[in-house]
Amino acid sequence: MFSIYIYRIYETGQEFDLNRLEKGLPGERMPARARFFRVSPKSIQIPSQPLVVNLGNFLHESDWGTVTFCVQAKIYDLGVVSICLSYDVDPDQSSEPETFALRFAGQNDLDYLFTRCLRSLHEHLQPLLEKFDPDPDFEDYIIYTITHPSEVQDPVPLLMGERLDFSETVRTQVLRNRLSYSEADFAIVTWDTALICDPEDTSDLRDLIEFANVQLLELRYYDNQLTREMQVMYNDIDGAAATPNYRKMRHYRRIIGNRMQMIADITEIRERIENLIKVTEDVYYARVYQTTLEVLRTDQWTASLNRKLQVIQQNYNLLLNEVNIQHSNFLEWIIIILIALEFGFAILSQVW
Repeated sequence: MFSIYIYRIYETGQEFDLNRLEKGLPGERMPARARFFRVSPKSIQIPSQPLVVNLGNFLHESDWGTVTFCVQAKIYDLGVVSICLSYDVDPDQSSEPETFALRFAGQNDLDYLFTRCLRSLHEHLQPLLEKFDPDPDFEDYIIYTITHPSEVQDPVPLLMGERLDFSETVRTQVLRNRLSYSEADFAIVTWDTALICDPEDTSDLRDLIEFANVQLLELRYYDNQLTREMQVMYNDIDGAAATPNYRKMRHYRRIIGNRMQMIADITEIRERIENLIKVTEDVYYARVYQTTLEVLRTDQWTASLNRKLQVIQQNYNLLLNEVNIQHSNFLEWIIIILIALEFGFAILSQVW
């Protein structure tokens, strides 16, 4: 069976109380917690399992026909929503499943369908949330699944999203992240697509790849947040430097307070992102998960996030030192004035 799973993952800018949503969603949506079926619970640790919501079937019409997608949403407590469109390609309807799948390469013409899916999810969540405003900058990914290696003769065009006479260099780069547990299965992971072959069930591997994409989205989102915060910080510092000295300390204290809270918040979120899921005992699942993180270059986004936090921390320390110096100077002047007053009173007492 050849199947297509098309993902778009959105950041909403708010955290979700999954227990409340699970209890409040209508029963026909069948809300449940995501879990892995083929490994023991000890093999994969998820501090907060995402909430799975079935949104039903959605029609997609195009020039070459109509496709009925089964749509499922996952809600993560971090504030992430993942929408997945799935479709099982019927060999009787398409003599070349790969050709059919390539029509969705790059998720062409699916914007309106994903908008409808988000609107449907919002309608179900609206009684339980004050707002629901997904960020337009999403992560997208496509996973193709088969049950036997013979179903796809050449995986490179499928993973690249087009039919060309690819060079050996490109083929080597695409296929170098091919992982196998047995002769009957494999997983090939690229930047925006993956091909999974498994005669039993591919849901666990699909979920692992989705978790990796969620981490990538969160790292990118908060890296951008830090970029904006750094610009605000520099503007605040420039504005404080232009104020008179007697008002400067108040401005510096405000900047320090804001940056200290932001550093604490981002550090906590970064740790939650990194600990979103831990694959411990299952070697094959751990290799697929780590390979996906490497292909998505999450380490580069983590390094960027850490560098910006370090820059903000350095500026925080410099401002703190400036405030302490000004405070010390203020105390020194108070002491000098008190000593002068004491001498003045002593002289006056002698004169009188």
